[in-house]
Amino acid sequence: MQLFQDISGVRNCPNVAALREMPRLQGINGNAGVRTMTEHRTPMPAELEAIVKCGFAIWSDETVDSETRERFDPVRIPVAGARRLRVWGVQVDDERELPGLERTSIPDEELWEVNLIATNGSKYEVDSTLLKPAPA
Repeated sequence: MQLFQDISGVRNCPNVAALREMPRLQGINGNAGVRTMTEHRTPMPAELEAIVKCGFAIWSDETVDSETRERFDPVRIPVAGARRLRVWGVQVDDERELPGLERTSIPDEELWEVNLIATNGSKYEVDSTLLKPAPA
């Protein structure tokens, strides 16, 4: 029984060339009301972009507990990277779950997360609102 198909000749196949020349699929009414994934993306905030460009961050205020602060360099915290997260919202259509609120909706939330490197080399994911760029 063959588990994998040999696709070594696919690149030269005339059907693959034809596929490349085909127009992209359109949504109903010529893509009206349909957004692509890139249109949904939120641009990186300027302060976060400065953190990533600098490569180091500091805590933006005193809200972070001391136990967490002790894990990182007190002057400049190395940044390993940043990423956008999407926290999916909720919609409840059942009045038995929330009486009187038949159509309750909590919208999606977009967050930015920064990956910090601790003094022992461990990496921690931190909400970007807790950080600001480190001075040079």
